[in-house]
This record gives sequence, C-alpha cells and structure tokens, in this order.
Amino acid sequence: MHVWAAKPQSAMRICIYGAGAMGTSLGARLLTEVPGCDFDFVTRNRAHVEALNAQGADLIGGSAQFRVRVHALLPEAMQGEYDVIFLATKQRDNAQIAAFLRPFLKEDGALVTVQNGLPEAGLAEVFGADRVYGCALGWGAELVSPGVIKLSSEGELCLSLGAYGRGEQLEELRTLLSRAYTVTVGNLSEIRYSKLAVNAAFSTLSAISGLSFGEIAKHHKKIALALMRETVSVAKAEGCRALVQNGHNIMKFAQSPFAGIILPIAMKRHRAIRSGMLRDLEAGRRCDIDFVAGAVVNAGERLGVPCTKLRRAVALVHEIENGLAELSPASIELLEVEPCD
Repeated sequence: MHVWAAKPQSAMRICIYGAGAMGTSLGARLLTEVPGCDFDFVTRNRAHVEALNAQGADLIGGSAQFRVRVHALLPEAMQGEYDVIFLATKQRDNAQIAAFLRPFLKEDGALVTVQNGLPEAGLAEVFGADRVYGCALGWGAELVSPGVIKLSSEGELCLSLGAYGRGEQLEELRTLLSRAYTVTVGNLSEIRYSKLAVNAAFSTLSAISGLSFGEIAKHHKKIALALMRETVSVAKAEGCRALVQNGHNIMKFAQSPFAGIILPIAMKRHRAIRSGMLRDLEAGRRCDIDFVAGAVVNAGERLGVPCTKLRRAVALVHEIENGLAELSPASIELLEVEPCD
C-alpha cells in the first residue's frame, strides 16, 4: 500500500547518494528549504565527507552563495531505510550501486536518478519500474575542494521530473522539490532527450577539446548542432514530440536556419560549464561517455537511426582515454566537420 503521501515532510528520510558536485548542490539547497527532514549526504570521497561534516556544504558561484550544515557519511555507514534516495553517481557501476541501495529504500519509497543519459531502465530491473523516477538538473556544478561546490550556471535553478512507471509518488516529489527549485513535470522520455540533446553535443565536445560550453557554442557550433540533430532524430524515433530546454523547443531549434546564430545566445547561462567527463579525463579516470552520447548511439541502433557523428565522437573520447588522441581543441577537427568562427 502506498502511504508516503500521508507522511508529513518533516518525518521523511532523504538520502543524496553520490554527493559530489551535482548531488551536494541539489541536496544543500533542498535541505535549507525543507526544514525538519532527515538528510544524509553519502559519498565515497572521504575528504569531502570530513569537510562537509566539519564546515558544512559551501556553495559559491552562479545564483547560490551560502553555507549549510549537513550530515555526510561513507556508504558503509548507512543505516535504516529512506523515503527518497536521489542517485547522483556516475553510471559505470549502476548495477552494483543499485543492488547495494535496494535494502535502504522503503517499499513505498522513491528512487530518483539525477544522472544524465537513460539510466532508468537498468534501475527499474532492481527497484521495480514504479519506484523509479528520472530528474534532469538544469545547472552545472564543480567540486573545487572538499566541501566547496561552485555552480557554473547562471540564473534560476530549474529541474525536470518524470516517472518511469505509474508515478504514484510524482506529485509528492514535485511538491518536495518545488520548495527549492522551479520544477517541470512531464514525459520522462522527452525530459531525458531534451537534456541529452545538449549533453551528447556539448559535454562530449568539452571532453574532447577541454573547452567550456560557451567556447564550443561560439567557435564549434557546426559540429555541436550536428550532434544535437542526430540526438533529435533518435528522440523522434522514440516518439518524442517536443524537447523543451530553457524555454526552447530543441526539435524546432535544431532545424532552424538560424540555429547557428541562436546557439551562443541559448547557451549563455551555461557558458562557463566544463564537462564532468572532461574533469574525469584530466584526472586520468575513465568517463561516462558510453552512458551519455553512447546511450543515444545505442538507442539509434535499436531504432534504425544512424548516428554517424555521435558514434565517431564516442570513439574519439575513448581514444583520448587510451592515450591514442590528444585532449585538445584541435581534436574536434578529427570529427571531420569544419569549426565555425
């Protein structure tokens, strides 16, 4: 029986699992606006846990400038069950992470993934479709030092929320999140592909070049639009009718003859973002390219939609991972699309 709706929000236990840059930024603001809830910030980053517990979460940059006390812990210290678990980890180990988290989610609880890509199907295999929700965060963030998160997007903090299954807890989640954020509830597939249209292009190109989203929008708009258009084609084949991002319908925008002129303007509030995949590569770690642009390529293969440029971009990121190509703006030229001035 679903009884979560009858519980006062003050009685809720909420877990931010994967409390890195994005997870901490999400949870810290939510904690300040929903007093009385029991929040746990969970991460494997021991230094970050120690800093969070000692000095709190310090958010800087963008529209957020505040510090808030939080309770942080390592995964092995988790106890009890949660009403809501927000999943903000990288996707490479999702199967193992989901199996680990399953005993910590109440039977009438909600698993809300704020990961990029298309993670819900795999999570539903562990939690059941009706307990899985997808959430696309409309900002960027970077962990600049333990306990300190820098927001790299400007303006209002927005997110989009959708249900993978029946969505019995969708309204409760919307009410919870809207205390701290501007929330749009909609079709989950359209929400996911709206974010992917940006991430598959800009996050991928940032990982290849080392450039910010603003630099890509200004100097490499032709290839960025080509990758966006391939993502839109896959979204259409999935049955999506509109891909709305920051008030723009990306389906219409991508086909506009003025797209190249509009793109730098549309990306203005995100111009300072550098891909999290780029930071992984710079640190010598493997990145999540297979779960972002690679997710579009796989969907395109399933649906019979060619994604030639995206496939090459994914391969190029792997070449950079393996030391076979250079992480450099010049590497964008390997995608065989002339850069725009």
